[in-house]
Amino acid sequence: MKYDVIVLGSGPGGYVTAIRASQLGFKVAIVEKESLGGICLNWGCIPTKALLKSAQVFDYLKHASDYGLTVNEFDKDFGAVIARSRSVAEGMSKGVQFLMKKNKIEVIYGTGKVKPGKKIDVSDKDGKTTELSADHIIIATGARSRELPNLPQDGKKVIGYRQAMVLPEQPKSMIVVGSGAIGVEFAHFYNSMGTKVTIVEFMPNVVPVEDEDVSKQFERSLKKAGITVMTNSSVEKVDTSGEGVKATVKTQKGEEILEADIVLSAVGIKSNIENIGLEEVGIATDRDKIMVNKYYQTNVPGYYAIGDVVPGQALAHVASAEGILCVEKIAGLHVEPLDYGNIPGCTYATPEIASVGLTEKAAKEKGYDIKVGKFPFSASGKAKASGNSDGFVKVIFDAKYGEWLGCHMIGAGVTDMIAEAVVARKLETTGHEIIKSVHPHPTMSEAIMEAAAAAYDEVIHI
Repeated sequence: MKYDVIVLGSGPGGYVTAIRASQLGFKVAIVEKESLGGICLNWGCIPTKALLKSAQVFDYLKHASDYGLTVNEFDKDFGAVIARSRSVAEGMSKGVQFLMKKNKIEVIYGTGKVKPGKKIDVSDKDGKTTELSADHIIIATGARSRELPNLPQDGKKVIGYRQAMVLPEQPKSMIVVGSGAIGVEFAHFYNSMGTKVTIVEFMPNVVPVEDEDVSKQFERSLKKAGITVMTNSSVEKVDTSGEGVKATVKTQKGEEILEADIVLSAVGIKSNIENIGLEEVGIATDRDKIMVNKYYQTNVPGYYAIGDVVPGQALAHVASAEGILCVEKIAGLHVEPLDYGNIPGCTYATPEIASVGLTEKAAKEKGYDIKVGKFPFSASGKAKASGNSDGFVKVIFDAKYGEWLGCHMIGAGVTDMIAEAVVARKLETTGHEIIKSVHPHPTMSEAIMEAAAAAYDEVIHI
């Protein structure tokens, strides 16, 4: 069975790559061992947002009186919340099935393994193996929850994100190890549902990749919501022999024993590069990543890799962009390498976090003379009217040329606002151009203009 392009893996990197390849006139096949859409659509980005929406609605009901409303009786049905999340994921996966048919992409279910000579062996659930070949093979096998040696996951008392989405019963207490996006999103969801949540973070700040001002504001918000936060701390070992879990946590003050029903390990991800034939083909890897050039070609001609298996941010939108760029280069189109310095990152807890570019600390370390502007949502009419006045927008500009170096937001809806900064930075927009771009009133987006104005001492509303 011969194709122009075979994509191994159907996550947001793989299926998008396949569609773009088909649009460019290639005969395309995609190999998937489980469900179309990969982790993102089935066990990651999409179902978690469904869970978080249920948590948001539940929080609104709890605070109905803040809006002049009286709700006498309400409760949650944890099973129904989980079921809704699964239904949303299944619907999205079916949507990808439709897109495959629409774009005449052949879907081959089974476990794929690349072979020399631009071939892939696909083994189905019955053990039958089919050999495929193509001029171009694109590896997009994604990643899974990373396990620490001292925190082995048993799938019941010590779990990863996948189990956290389908727990049969709501736990009364939970320890979340790691405060990156995955950790804090689940911490927020379970806390909103009524679970007693403790976050254990090894670094000095929660969401440690974010600007320090954002991290500090977010920690205040977590504590305000009733979540216990332990920074500069690490889980040394867990005891699952009893009814629940006993976690030994090393802190700056010494060791503590924490007890909970469940421990959620959210300490990062591990690339799926084992047992897919890389060694047999001779494809170079380094520290859990497949090595590629700026067009995602490996060291072996005809083999490419994109997404979580290559260096760069492990984000769905990055994988999609890499895949599109990869096949457009294969098709002979003029393409520009991806600018990894202008990739937005989003965290969908409450409040949301969104950022792009350099943090204030990173900008100073790079030697920039900077102008920093900050506008709090407490001064935003839209934020106050909607009852979501926590947070701020922070912008960083190069003082000499006005280049927009970084943008960091925390607050309601900021994950939808960050695209303005991404596009503006792509177009090399200056701070003054942002100030003079009229923003609609009343909106949360005005805060971007006001923050830029604050950087140049022109702010109106604070």
